[in-house]
Amino acid sequence: MTCMSSASARRIMLTFLTTGLAAVSLTATGCTKPLFPESAPRTQFEKFDSMRTGAAPKDEPDVFGTPQPALRARLAPKSAES
Repeated sequence: MTCMSSASARRIMLTFLTTGLAAVSLTATGCTKPLFPESAPRTQFEKFDSMRTGAAPKDEPDVFGTPQPALRARLAPKSAES
């Protein structure tokens, strides 16, 4: 076995400490604000539908009151309005 000098041991310890500090700071500041707001349309089709026929509901409660995606309302054919 070879012995490490105290300078190389300090360098290794400083490297681990710096890497750990960088990892902690990146994970702590990475999820502060969502990239897109919840009210923004997800696709250009959603924006078109909301301008033309009104926005479709995103959620509807099931029989137990738990919010579920409103797939039937969103996938139903649009009413023919002129």
